[in-house]
Amino acid sequence: MNKVDAKIILVIILVFISSGICSQKILPMPFEIKELKGTFQFRETTIISWDVLGEKTAVYLKGKFPNERILAKKGQPLADILFKRIDDEDLGDEGYNLKILSGQIIISANTETGCFYGVQSLLHLLPPDVAYGSQELQNASLACMEIIDKPKYSWRSFMLDSGRQYQTPEFIKQYLDRMAMLKLNVFHWHLTEGQGWRIEIKKYPKLTSIGSKVAKGEEQQGFYTQDEIRDIVKYAERLHITVVPEIDVPGHSEAAMIAYPELTCFGKAPETVMAFSPNLFCGGKEETYTFLQNVLQEVCDLFPSEYIHLGGDEAPKDIWDKCPDCQAKIKNENLINSHDLQLYFSKRLARFLGTKKRKVIFWGDVVYQEGVELPDNVVVYWWNWRGHKDKALVNAIAKGHQVICGTNYYTYLNFPVTPWNNYREHRTFDIKTVYEENPSDLEIPHNLVLGMGTCLWTDWYVKQNMIDRRVFPRIFALAEQMWSSGQRLPFDTFYDLVKSKYQLLEKMGIDYGPAMGYEVPDGYKWD
Repeated sequence: MNKVDAKIILVIILVFISSGICSQKILPMPFEIKELKGTFQFRETTIISWDVLGEKTAVYLKGKFPNERILAKKGQPLADILFKRIDDEDLGDEGYNLKILSGQIIISANTETGCFYGVQSLLHLLPPDVAYGSQELQNASLACMEIIDKPKYSWRSFMLDSGRQYQTPEFIKQYLDRMAMLKLNVFHWHLTEGQGWRIEIKKYPKLTSIGSKVAKGEEQQGFYTQDEIRDIVKYAERLHITVVPEIDVPGHSEAAMIAYPELTCFGKAPETVMAFSPNLFCGGKEETYTFLQNVLQEVCDLFPSEYIHLGGDEAPKDIWDKCPDCQAKIKNENLINSHDLQLYFSKRLARFLGTKKRKVIFWGDVVYQEGVELPDNVVVYWWNWRGHKDKALVNAIAKGHQVICGTNYYTYLNFPVTPWNNYREHRTFDIKTVYEENPSDLEIPHNLVLGMGTCLWTDWYVKQNMIDRRVFPRIFALAEQMWSSGQRLPFDTFYDLVKSKYQLLEKMGIDYGPAMGYEVPDGYKWD
């Protein structure tokens, strides 16, 4: 799409918004909206149908209105809501065409995923009392329109840190539902930390019997059984979300090393820490690689995702520099130094996962310096704008690695709008800042940019009940940057759309927080 097309679409959307046709606007904003004449009125009984695809989405939509008279039948071309398969290369795997006519709603797509996203937009158009409240569907009507929509990126992720603070499976499912509403398609699940090991590994039971209990703060005890993980993965699949687990190594792993201290450099269990330390898995012992490969085998069995995240960030080498085993490995493998040893460590695990036909994600730390060349199945997550600006992005692309953009300025939603706990002024931002100044929001991304992500870290005791007010409403700006292409709405117009969603968030039970600094009441503590 060229700049002229983008401006035309922007004008169409602005006219559409200013006309007040929809009581609930669609966010993230669609690629194109056309106003049509007329109104669609829901009837006492709603019939949903499909041709060769759309059955799963029809069942999903029917389930959104359990108390309504809704029938789902295949092959009913005059149904109230009809899903149709088309062959439109321009829409890709996730795009859709939504037509609201006076007599019928038609959602057309190449895939079931496209149908699903068409339904998410349809739900946005309904009044909150209908979509998530008590008003009956038969009392609702929609202005006629045509929407053509497709995503900017194939990777649109939300990361939740369950390592430092444990969240219940029910809470995680709630966030999967919220991700679907925002058309996010990757749940990046940070499962291991210095404060806790949260994933059951059958071969190494002490990872959970000891490692899940090393921190003593509120909501810092607990782990997910393999059955719970399988259930969450299946739940996500129904929402067209891929669950990508993160097993952070060689650092941020104190919980695992407390459980199995023989995997440290000197065989001594470290202390659990909230941030990071030089206590790393020993990169010189072959036992470390055997252990981690066994762990990753079970991880692969639990998660069908093409991607596995292996961390690789914030790993000071003070202890490796003194460890005889690490120094021997450096010598025997003709490595340069301890940094090179981490790249060797990363390469071995990436190659192992390559035999499982998986790709490996590392935080950008692995490309800051030259050293051992990483395999082709490595993807780099660009995160540390504060410390290294775009160094990880530039270096990763230069080395031919795909990149996920998710800088700590400004995609880390644990950074509140105003200071709280250890989050000082320099670790805060509002919705206007992320909308207008986010370094991750690339106007013309390189073809190696896979997509974009946002993170909710739980360091400094961000408990489960504190998450909503950090995530919402600022995540609307990030979802917009991940999904929508073309010229952006002016911030004030966009923010009006966001505020129009507050009633919907309330109906969904989301405890959203202030979006701008001037909106934060005196004494507000973010907890």
